[in-house]
Amino acid sequence: MSLSEAVRPVRMRRVAVVAPQDALRDVLVAVARAGVIELEAPVDPDAPPGEAAERLHRMGATAAPALSRDAPDLDALERAGRADLLAGEAQLAERARAAVRRGSVAGLAGWCPADSVPEVAGVLAPLGAALVAVPGPRGVDPPTLLPSAGRLHRSFEPLVDTYGTPAYRDVDPTLLAGISYVVMFGMMFGDLGHGLLLVAAALLVRTGRPRRFASLRRVWPFLAGAGLAAMLFGLLYGEFFGPTGVLPVLWLSPLDEPVRLLLTAVAFGAVLLAGSYAVGTVNRWREGGARAALYAPSGIAGSALFLGAGLVVAGVLLPAAGVLLVGAVLAVTGLVLAGIGLFTGSGGGVAGGVQTGVELFDLVVRLGSNVVSFARLAAFGMTHAALGSLVWTAAVALTGGGALLALAGVVVFVAGNALAFSLEALVAGVQAMRLEFYELFSRVFEIQGRPFRPWRLPVQSEVSS
Repeated sequence: MSLSEAVRPVRMRRVAVVAPQDALRDVLVAVARAGVIELEAPVDPDAPPGEAAERLHRMGATAAPALSRDAPDLDALERAGRADLLAGEAQLAERARAAVRRGSVAGLAGWCPADSVPEVAGVLAPLGAALVAVPGPRGVDPPTLLPSAGRLHRSFEPLVDTYGTPAYRDVDPTLLAGISYVVMFGMMFGDLGHGLLLVAAALLVRTGRPRRFASLRRVWPFLAGAGLAAMLFGLLYGEFFGPTGVLPVLWLSPLDEPVRLLLTAVAFGAVLLAGSYAVGTVNRWREGGARAALYAPSGIAGSALFLGAGLVVAGVLLPAAGVLLVGAVLAVTGLVLAGIGLFTGSGGGVAGGVQTGVELFDLVVRLGSNVVSFARLAAFGMTHAALGSLVWTAAVALTGGGALLALAGVVVFVAGNALAFSLEALVAGVQAMRLEFYELFSRVFEIQGRPFRPWRLPVQSEVSS
């Protein structure tokens, strides 16, 4: 898979399933078995329920829907309590009712991944049916199917899904979002010992045990990545279940050099924001063309303001008059472009001018607050180190007073680290997600798509009564 394919949703085709009316059920069963077509089956609230739906309602049972290969006897299914097959027949009936009928031919429209069209067409051809590519409706984007390019990509998908579905034309941010998340988590949760525990937990989740965590098996690489990041920063901080002295400090100690850690966190946040502006600019271009990308606060206009503000700060700190001047020109240019876009979107007039002024002020304030917000990476990293130091100091103080106190010191060390691990893992996870959603995704996403939901049901060869 090429890089361009890995960072954008799967290409979709608008298709029509065309079948003889007397073979429509067999064709729909084949479509359900293939499981790669999202059929449009609008539900009419005034339409009476089908026979299978009525029988399922009468049974008062629920089950995962399935289909039988051949048309079943609904009376036999009801007697046998086959709620699964009745539910499948009810879904099939809904789609059959939605078909457009002309003479002896019936047709259903939908969406299918472009790469799957030839294969499904080959499956339908022996049934006398065809899968035809048709023009998409004007003004309607296809549903979004992320590429799932590997296990790591799939493990990161819940992070993006929790926020929303990328628009069909947008860059898929899954890998970038996942990597930035685990790095931010590691900076706040930096401890080699705690990272090892998290990796061990991820490997346990991979086995599907305990059973209550079996549903998390998909995300075990995500958990392992967070643990590895914590281990890396633990090595850099010299922390192993706190500042125990087991490891040398390779970079800095959070409690000894807080300002350096703070500046590093803010600088890292600025890099992430620059990346989010880059992805946002590409998305605005794909969504609305050059004009939308140029004037959007999350596009070229916002990028120019962000870069200009950064150069202004650099010009003041260096000091360098040339850098300061270039930064000021870029920042003003970005503000002007954003103002044009906001004023046009407001409808113009006096009210539109006032609204534009307020939004531009908010844009500048939020830009500064978003950068400063990444200081929490350092703040929570120091908090984690402080808790570890407190536990270690208390444990060491108890070990010098006899066997009983030494045992108490071990208990304090184990219990304190268990508490620090639980509390700080939760806090670091929440804070990394907060930064991901509010600081980064707010620039990547402007419009959201809808997820691709293919009709997929298992098909049974025989029905036992």
